[in-house]
Amino acid sequence: MTGDRLPGRLVLLGHPVSHSLSPAFQNAALRAAGIALTYELLDVAPDALPAALERLRADRAAGNVTIPHKDAVHARCGRLTTVARRVGAVNTFWVAEDGTLVGDNTDVAGFDAMAVQLGVGGADCVVACLGSGGAAAAVCAAVEQWPGAIVRLHGRSPERTRSLAARFGDRVQLAESLIAAIDGSHVVVNATPVGQRDADVPVEVASLPRDARVMDLVYRPGETRWVREARAAGHEAADGREMLLHQGAAAFERWFGRAPDLETMRRALHTAAGG
Repeated sequence: MTGDRLPGRLVLLGHPVSHSLSPAFQNAALRAAGIALTYELLDVAPDALPAALERLRADRAAGNVTIPHKDAVHARCGRLTTVARRVGAVNTFWVAEDGTLVGDNTDVAGFDAMAVQLGVGGADCVVACLGSGGAAAAVCAAVEQWPGAIVRLHGRSPERTRSLAARFGDRVQLAESLIAAIDGSHVVVNATPVGQRDADVPVEVASLPRDARVMDLVYRPGETRWVREARAAGHEAADGREMLLHQGAAAFERWFGRAPDLETMRRALHTAAGG
């Protein structure tokens, strides 16, 4: 953690990043805490990432990482937290006193908080997780801490999905098809980018188990189409805003050594997201 020393910069590193709601709530938290920094959007193409990280390290920057850089930043950090190593992806970073780039993953804490809000996470819960990237890995890392719970994992890339499932042992099962993943599940989680443009849904609502809860890690103004349709069909459903909020609050605490004003962050996020 940066402790009492302020970072030189505070950024969100991704490509693209213009759609992000993170500046709205992080800057609200900074103002509430009286911290004289501005949370910036930093759009960096994959081939420019190594040079960008070197500049950020020289600037003693801190920040967040989003698509498509979570795995690449993980590989380039000089030190990783235990949870970042477990997930295999970094969404939060800072520069230590000795100049080392440190990577963490607060998506796990964010997913846990979102699950609590939706009443998910009891013993023997069956979670269908769609995806095989960093977000799906965070879901697996969170669910393996729930007593007796399992993840049924299904992704578009068979090789990547098998590799992710293998890292978590028996608590994460490889589903050979979408239907096999969701059949009889208590929770269906979209950990893919599907839904960012509101044109497609990760799985048709009519195919969901009757009492399944829906957790869409994608967020957009007015919620995602999948969440709206699932709720209209009688499912408890939430988009990724609450996960975004709580991972951001956890990141703030890593950077500054103190918790932010969560309600100030939540109000700013919901205003930016259209209520």
